[in-house]
Amino acid sequence: MKKSTLNNSGTSHNGFVKHAGVITKLSKDSVIVTLTGNVNCASCHAKSSCGVSDSDAKTLEIFENPDSYELHENIDVIMGNDKGLKAVFFAYIFPFMILFLTLVISLNFLKEWQAGLLALFVLVPYYAILYFLNAILVQAFKVNLLKQQ
Repeated sequence: MKKSTLNNSGTSHNGFVKHAGVITKLSKDSVIVTLTGNVNCASCHAKSSCGVSDSDAKTLEIFENPDSYELHENIDVIMGNDKGLKAVFFAYIFPFMILFLTLVISLNFLKEWQAGLLALFVLVPYYAILYFLNAILVQAFKVNLLKQQ
């Protein structure tokens, strides 16, 4: 198994993104991490779709054994670039495609306002499915914690 190393710029050559964070809460089966403002976001090409660069701090719940971490410990949150692109696809691109295709197809059969409402209402089952698949999505978009040295 090839081990990847992260450089100080926030990304690595092996396709990982690293954000510094602080453990703010430990629960029975998860670790709550607050991501601190990341100076590396300014040079990142994906900052407009990432969401981490939008504000000074974001909170993540990471399902990992909390016994090996301490409260207020500085850690790095690591995620593969491909997972970020998949998340953007499922959260923004695919729903837009569903909305647009529904609108275009339904314009042939319905009035304009009805087609618009139908296109919007088609998204309700899509996001409901995502909500009910939460456990599967948590595993698919798993991030890793790395203790800072």
